[in-house]
Amino acid sequence: MDAFLNKAQNISTIEEATALLWSIVLNPLPATQSALKLSLEAHEGQTRKSGEPYVVHPILVAAITARISNDEMMVQAALLHDVVEDTSCSIEELISLFGEDVAHMVEGLTKIIEIRGEELISSESDERLINSALSFRKMLIASIKDVRVLVIKLCDRLHNMLTLEALTPEKQKRIAEETMVVYAPIAHRLGISQLKNHLEDLSFRYIYPEDYEQIDAYLQSNTQNLQFKLNALIQKVDALLHKDGFSEDDFEIFGRIKHHYSIYLKMHRKGVSIEEVLDLLAIRIIVTEPIACYRVLGLIHLQFTPLISRFKDYIAVPKENGYKTIHTTLFDEEGIVEAQIRTMEMHRLAEYGVAAHWKYKEGNNTVSLGWLEGLHYQNESIEEFYQLAKTDLFSEDIAVFSPKGDYYTLPKGSVALDFAYAIHSKVGVTAAEALINKQKASLLSILKNGDIVKILKDKEPHLHCSWVDIVKTSKAKEGIRSACRSRIKEADTLSAYNILGALFSQKSTEIMDLIKHIELHDTIYKLPSTLDYYKEVIHQVAELLDTKELRFWELLKKGYKKPLLKELEHFSFFSNKALDGAEFDYCCHPKVGDQIVAFYQEGKAVVHHKLCKKAYTKMFEGDEMLYVQWSGVKLSKYRLTISLQNKKGILADLLAKLSELNLNLLSIEFGIKNSEQAELCQIEAECSESKKQFLAEKISQKFKLIEIINLDDAYNK
Repeated sequence: MDAFLNKAQNISTIEEATALLWSIVLNPLPATQSALKLSLEAHEGQTRKSGEPYVVHPILVAAITARISNDEMMVQAALLHDVVEDTSCSIEELISLFGEDVAHMVEGLTKIIEIRGEELISSESDERLINSALSFRKMLIASIKDVRVLVIKLCDRLHNMLTLEALTPEKQKRIAEETMVVYAPIAHRLGISQLKNHLEDLSFRYIYPEDYEQIDAYLQSNTQNLQFKLNALIQKVDALLHKDGFSEDDFEIFGRIKHHYSIYLKMHRKGVSIEEVLDLLAIRIIVTEPIACYRVLGLIHLQFTPLISRFKDYIAVPKENGYKTIHTTLFDEEGIVEAQIRTMEMHRLAEYGVAAHWKYKEGNNTVSLGWLEGLHYQNESIEEFYQLAKTDLFSEDIAVFSPKGDYYTLPKGSVALDFAYAIHSKVGVTAAEALINKQKASLLSILKNGDIVKILKDKEPHLHCSWVDIVKTSKAKEGIRSACRSRIKEADTLSAYNILGALFSQKSTEIMDLIKHIELHDTIYKLPSTLDYYKEVIHQVAELLDTKELRFWELLKKGYKKPLLKELEHFSFFSNKALDGAEFDYCCHPKVGDQIVAFYQEGKAVVHHKLCKKAYTKMFEGDEMLYVQWSGVKLSKYRLTISLQNKKGILADLLAKLSELNLNLLSIEFGIKNSEQAELCQIEAECSESKKQFLAEKISQKFKLIEIINLDDAYNK
C-alpha cells in the first residue's frame, strides 16, 4: 500500500491517473468505463489549487477505492462523487445510467458538505467544532442506507491528505485536525487499518511537524539496525515453525516497523523518549486455519518469554469491528517485539475491514456495524453530538462478559452502568447494583478487560442524573439524560398543578381539570420555571373560576390575596401565602443553582432538590407547593485553610459547620501535614456572605482557621 500511495501522490496528469486505475481494475465493466468518461466530461476545464486537472482527483480516489475493495460499483461512485455537486448532472440521470446503488452512493457523498479550503475557520474559533460536527453528522446520516459511502469518503479524504501541500499551513493543519478527530477513528471502527494508519500518519505530520520529524529522523537513521533485528527474529520464528512440521505453504511471516503516530502515542502514554520505546518492531504470522493460530502461539510462547499482561485473544473474542487476531508481546535477545497471529481471511479483514465484505447486505454481517447505528444521536446539540461521537469512536476498547458468556465491547474506563446500558436501555434505567466477578460493587466501579459483570435491577427506575459525566458510552449518557429529562418534565407538571392548587385553595386534581379545559395541559410543565407564563396561567384560571358559579368571588371573600414576589433567604417566591421562613429538608442537599421545588408547610417554605425521591412522593400526593427560584444574590468564592486535629470525625464536624453557614463546597484537599497532631485542610467554597470577617469569626469559634482568602478579590487583581 505504501508504494501504491507514493505513486498516487506524485501523479498530476489524467493519463497517469487513468493508467493507475486500470492497473488495479484489470477488466473494467462497461459502466465503469462510462463513469470515467462522464467524469472527464463533467470536470473538463476545472483545476485544483495545485494547478493540475481536477478530474485527476476523482480518478485517484477511484483507484484507492479499488485498491481496498473489489466492489466495482464503489469505483464508479468514486469516479462520479463530485459530478452532481460541481455540474448540472442530476441524481435521476445517474440512476438511469448506472443504477440506483451507484446513484444513491453518489447522493450520499454529495450530501456530505465538504469543509472547503476557503471556508476553513481558525483553529482557535468555537465555530471550528460546530463545522466539524455538522460535517460529521451529515456523513453518518448519509451512511445509514449504505456504509460504502463512508468507505469512499475515507478514500477521498486520504487523497486530499496526500495533496495538502498546495494549501496554506493554516489550512493544512485545520484539515489534518479534522482528519485525525473524525476520519481516522471512523476508518478504525470500519476495521480498515490500511486507511486508518495512513490518515493518522499524514495528519500527525501536519499537526505536530516537529514531533513527526524527530520520530522520522530516528527511524531513518536506525532503519538498517531495526531491519537487521526484524530479519533475525523472522528467521528464528521461521525455523521454529519448520522444525515443528509446518510446510512452506502453511504460513507466511511479515515484519514491520510501527508507524509514526503509533510510536508517538506510545511515547506520550508512557512518558518516554523514542529511544526508550521498547516495542518498535512487530511481526505478523499468517496461517491457513484458525486452529493453527493457537499452535503457533504455543510454539512461540515456549521459545520466547511472553509478556502476559499484553496478551490478547481477539480470535476467541473479536473486536466490535470484526477484527480477529492473537496479539502477544515477546522478550527477544534484542528487545521486546509484538507478534500478531491470524489466518489469511482474518488478515484481509484486518487490513480492509468492511471494505472487504459486503455480506452485510444479505444480513450475514462479518463486520458489526451496530456502533454506526448508535452514533445517530438525534436529541443532542451539535456540540454534544460531536463529543459523544468522539467518545464512541476514539476510545480504546475492553471486552466485558455477562455471566452467560456473552461479551460486550466498551470504551476503556467504562463503569458498570455503561455495561447495564450496553445490555439494554431498560436494564440501565433500573440498574441498582452490580456483581463484578461475583463481588458486589457500585455501578460506578471501573471495569477491566475480561471482567464478568451481572447487573442487579429494581422494579422502579433509578435516576443517576449526576453520573452523566462519569459514564463513558454515549448510550449510557443519552439514557441518563433521557430519564432525567422525563422525570424533570413530570415533576414540573405535577408541581404546576400543586402550585396553582395552593394559590387558589383548590385540590390539584381540580386544577388539572381546569388546565385541560383551557387546553394548557401540553405546556403546563413550563410554569414552575417561567414566571411570565405562571402569571398568564393565574389570569386564565381566575377568569375560568369567575365564570363557574362565582367560585373565584367566593375565594376573594375568603381572603384570597394577589400573589407577590417575595425574597426570602436565597430564594424568590411568587405566592399569596404568608411565609415565615425557608429551610431545606434533611433528605436532599441542593447546591446553589440546582433545580429546586418548594412545599408549603406550617407557614414555611421547605425546599427540596427537584429530583429528590421524597419530594417526588409529596408531589404525587398533591401537597401544597410554591413557585420558587434561586434569588439573584451574588455568590462570593473563598479559599479556607484550616488546621484539623488528627482525630476521628473531625472532618465530618467541619463539613457540618460549613453547611450550617450555607457554604456551597466546590473542592476539598485533605491530608497536608502540619504537625504530628494536626493536618491542614484546604477548601474552596461559595457563599452569599460577602464579608469574609464574619465567616472567619464563625469558623474560628470551633476550628483553627489558618487563612481565608476571597477568591473574587484575588482573581480581580
